[in-house]
Amino acid sequence: MFENFLNKRILKLRNRHFLILDIFFLSLTPLLSLIIRLDGQIDYDTYFPGIIWCTLIFLTLKILVFYKFGLYNRYWNSASIDELAKIIFIIFWAVVMQTVLFVIFNSISMLEFQSLPFSLPLLDGIFTFIFVASTRFSLRLMERLKERRNMSYHGDRVLVVGSGKAGTSIVMEMQRNPQLGLNPVAFVDDDTDKKGLKIRGVPVLGTRNSIPEIITKHDINKVIIAMPTAPGSEIRDVVSICRKTGVQTRTIPGIFEILDETVRIDSIRQVQIEDLLRREPVQTDIKSVADFLKGKKVLVTGSGGSIGSELCRQILYCNPSEIILLGQGENSIFDIHHEVMKRLSLTNGKFIQTKVETFIANIRSYDRLDSILNETRPDVIFHTAAHKHVPMMELNSCEAVSNNIKGTQNLIELSLKHNVKHFVFISTDKAVNPSSVMGASKRVAEMIVLKAAREHGKNYSVVRFGNVLGSRGSVVLTFKRQISEGGPVTITHPDIERFFMTIPEAVQLVLQASVIGRGGEIFVLDMGKPLKIIDLAKDIIRLSGYEVEKDIKIVTTGLRPGEKLYEELFIPGEKYEKTIHGKILIATNASHFIPEHFEHNLALLLSKRHENDKEAIVNMLKQLVPEYSAEEQLTKIALSV
Repeated sequence: MFENFLNKRILKLRNRHFLILDIFFLSLTPLLSLIIRLDGQIDYDTYFPGIIWCTLIFLTLKILVFYKFGLYNRYWNSASIDELAKIIFIIFWAVVMQTVLFVIFNSISMLEFQSLPFSLPLLDGIFTFIFVASTRFSLRLMERLKERRNMSYHGDRVLVVGSGKAGTSIVMEMQRNPQLGLNPVAFVDDDTDKKGLKIRGVPVLGTRNSIPEIITKHDINKVIIAMPTAPGSEIRDVVSICRKTGVQTRTIPGIFEILDETVRIDSIRQVQIEDLLRREPVQTDIKSVADFLKGKKVLVTGSGGSIGSELCRQILYCNPSEIILLGQGENSIFDIHHEVMKRLSLTNGKFIQTKVETFIANIRSYDRLDSILNETRPDVIFHTAAHKHVPMMELNSCEAVSNNIKGTQNLIELSLKHNVKHFVFISTDKAVNPSSVMGASKRVAEMIVLKAAREHGKNYSVVRFGNVLGSRGSVVLTFKRQISEGGPVTITHPDIERFFMTIPEAVQLVLQASVIGRGGEIFVLDMGKPLKIIDLAKDIIRLSGYEVEKDIKIVTTGLRPGEKLYEELFIPGEKYEKTIHGKILIATNASHFIPEHFEHNLALLLSKRHENDKEAIVNMLKQLVPEYSAEEQLTKIALSV
């Protein structure tokens, strides 16, 4: 009864109460210091005048320092090591200042200070620290005791894989919120030095190889993988081990998805294919990106798409003065506008007041774009809007030319007209030695951007990368739909390979490339090793809880028009160099690969864009992109089968 009463009273303490307590107890610390220093043998007639003045001066000084350094504007119920460090810092400077005053008054024989021992300021500082820290952290102690009393031992018994910062944060939330029905029973960690240790009272029982034994021995019914920086191979291994035990397995997102570096319970989700393909994260210079975009007006075309919407999310964290959302699909633009506004409302002043403007527009409309750029005057444009579906563009070649080429030309011409300083064009690996209309159209668009950069000295550049997981039209979504329908899962060829990257990772590297660029470069993102589509299909089937061929069959349908067995990232002759970032290469001579009579042939091609004459369009594309070889590429593929 008394313990509960005491807990309630302590937990209600606020900064105004701490101020009163400080005044009372800090009035006693100089006298206590003197008693300790003299072993209690005090001649009060000798020391009384000096200790009174010392107490008044020290108390006034410390209260002022506490106010100055913000000791009375903190929420101590959730105090951490940061608050402890702050207390040490504040009291250190208080002791320094009162020592200086003590020496000055002692040297000029004022206020009877000469009768006091020189160790008094230091001893006073020690007692001040003990009192201030113990009173503040008593709230945190009571909160922790309350958590332990309320901790539920019902619900899911959880094994957390990974005892680092992410794992500890997840366990902390479970303990603070027993209503979640998650009871952290143990950690496993591959760091053998941690075995036998306890973290927040939860033991580290072994490495990932110990998972089956721990699950059986401790009656575990849920495993949470808390390793946001681990590569996909490690996640795949843990998932494989857990699958054999039949225990439900969940994970937290990879580091590229955790934009604010905060891990929360609501971050936990099912293991996805992106987790199994996750690569070791590259160290990106996030500060340079934030400095580059801070206070700027940033326009994103295709901002309702997979890459465009993720760009908007990450750009928001760089504190731009304005984000301009531009896209053709009203529903997708509505969705990203709603999400951006929601994120802004939840920042609690963390970000500057970013203005958000939304425009429904088609990049093929020159006049509409002219009006938008004249109104918004962006500093930076990220151009992601494009038709990207290879077979669909083979059937609708005029649309590929109209949207991918004419739309990019409109944006470049208007960016020059309205003095847009930075322009980043999102390209594709299918623009390299293209075998499709879509790939060739993106290659022509690259040339338009590079030509403008070279001729006008503008910081306009191209970023080229392969497939992104989870984008609209992605093979991953197709496989998931086919599995939900009971199969079969269809692939076009058993040997077909593609480069893959997660959307957040791709966007972070795009933003990084935008900082490095000086104009006229092609940046190529390191996509890692290509992945066989048949292996991807098998992984997704297993993640969905089925057995390959037994529950869900895989069927080969044959290559589609314009489709290659293998994708490439480099054009022969382009000179690539490493940048300061391990995942980004740069083609320094990219703008040299613009053929003669480019503008003339481009004008002829665009004049054909309203006619769905594929033969004429293909012939004109070959004039602009000599390496474009639709028929030859298909013949080569047929011979390899």
